[in-house]
Amino acid sequence: MNEDLECSHYMVNYDMADTFVPLRLDSSKKLLSHIKKTFGTLAFCRRWLERPDGGSYSVNGSSGKQERYLGALKNLCDVGIVAAYPPLCDIRGSYTAQYEHTILLRPTCKEVLSRGDDY
Repeated sequence: MNEDLECSHYMVNYDMADTFVPLRLDSSKKLLSHIKKTFGTLAFCRRWLERPDGGSYSVNGSSGKQERYLGALKNLCDVGIVAAYPPLCDIRGSYTAQYEHTILLRPTCKEVLSRGDDY
């Protein structure tokens, strides 16, 4: 599989979540604050940042929309605070899905086949 196409999904690097990294751009500081407040270390996509609620109505109300944030997001990725997750493609132009578990649907129950001792 290859990473291909435009990247739209991101996540705060868990190891860097509580580490202080000096940021020179005020826009990067503002965006990082918004991301930590709204998503924590959960993955998010750019289109959520562009919604009127900035990704969470319960956290931001209707005033969380991020504007002109692409430079700040690139800066956060460059310094390693935010990790970019580009889409995976098997054959150029086709998409690949990734799941956490393998399930078997039986007539009377659902069985998780990939559940191990760590889950």
